Amino acid sequence: MASPLDDNLPVTLLITRRVAAARYNDFLAWLHEGEDMASAFPGYLGSGTLEPPPGGTDYQMVFRFANEAQLAAWARSPQRQAWLDRGRDLVHEARAVRAQGLEGWFGTSAPPRWKQAVTIWLVFFPVSLAFTAMLGHYLEALPLFWRVLFSTTMLTPIMVFVFIPLATRVLRRWLVPQPHGVDVRKPA
Repeated sequence: MASPLDDNLPVTLLITRRVAAARYNDFLAWLHEGEDMASAFPGYLGSGTLEPPPGGTDYQMVFRFANEAQLAAWARSPQRQAWLDRGRDLVHEARAVRAQGLEGWFGTSAPPRWKQAVTIWLVFFPVSLAFTAMLGHYLEALPLFWRVLFSTTMLTPIMVFVFIPLATRVLRRWLVPQPHGVDVRKPA
């Protein structure tokens, strides 16, 4: 049973959409329209799109709002309903999950905190190392406060919208092992 969301904490909505064949360009334009529309709502903190691997059809959209009430206001808005109606023929299937905090990246059955920490470190270290290797020499002249502020401002969205979701997909069998006898493969 899922725990109720705290209305005082930021909330993330992850929507997986299976795209109709040969409609990818229309779908991508529709996605961007949806992100632009959501950005005008109170409490909007950001959004992003994760493309499927080569040959895949499932796109993931992430919307983040300051709290559950603001997410709900956007989700029930006439603007969003009209946007969903315009995209109806572009999507074969849609699934949505709401989550708060880091546990949201790990699905409804969160792994132990030590596995969450290891996963985040496995992402954070190489991304931070690459950032420092590429841009560190440009930032050397700045005081420590400004270097850290700039690097965290740049890296946080990349981590939250790209690398942490990617790592949790890649490591999903280790993070939340399935009971013996349960087939976790996707149907063909």
